[in-house]
Amino acid sequence: MAEGSGTRPGETAETATGTPVREYRMEELAAAAGITVRTLRFYRERGLIPPPRREGRIAWYDDHHLARLRTIAALLERGHTLNGIADLTAAFESGRNVREVLALPAPTEEEPVRLTPEELADHFAGEVTPENLAAALDLGYVLTDGEEFIHISRRLLDVSAALVREGVPLAEVLKAGARVREHAEALAGLFTELLRAHARDGDMQRLRPLAKSVVEAELSMALDRQLRGDTP
Repeated sequence: MAEGSGTRPGETAETATGTPVREYRMEELAAAAGITVRTLRFYRERGLIPPPRREGRIAWYDDHHLARLRTIAALLERGHTLNGIADLTAAFESGRNVREVLALPAPTEEEPVRLTPEELADHFAGEVTPENLAAALDLGYVLTDGEEFIHISRRLLDVSAALVREGVPLAEVLKAGARVREHAEALAGLFTELLRAHARDGDMQRLRPLAKSVVEAELSMALDRQLRGDTP
């Protein structure tokens, strides 16, 4: 029996959690993605899509594979090469999954943003390289969720995209972000220590805006001095 043939075309299977999932034979998946079976085999051999589920000699694909094929097509349309997509896929799959951090109890004022790989590429046209994606994943700016990304902060996403549009390379934006992270952690530690030493229990969150205001004011004045060429 040839690979992809069987007596259950389009059968709905179940995941380990009992969630139904549509399954496709190779020919069905290729047709749904608008590609040839030969192209599908090539993508699989290159590691661009995950291996299918095997049942004897029959290979079954699912909607996860279809979503990946549509992502590949969209990235190719945006000028990415297959080698680049393969590298992006490797970086993507090595990143922290959003489920690894969902249990973190720390509150945040930042609004996360869900993005498809195509949307992420559109935000940083030509700059979403495997190296930059790996750096963003390492910083925790970007998390993975299935076939999509979660950017942890709409503000950071918008500012980063604006800087890239102004001609600042994304790699340099990410390097600066890493340095800012170090200083921000130090400032947060300073204020946390101060408030823990002198504020009442339960006041940490209430007084948090005061710490932000001090940092914002000092940063604003520091920028003024730097732009005037003054020394502190």
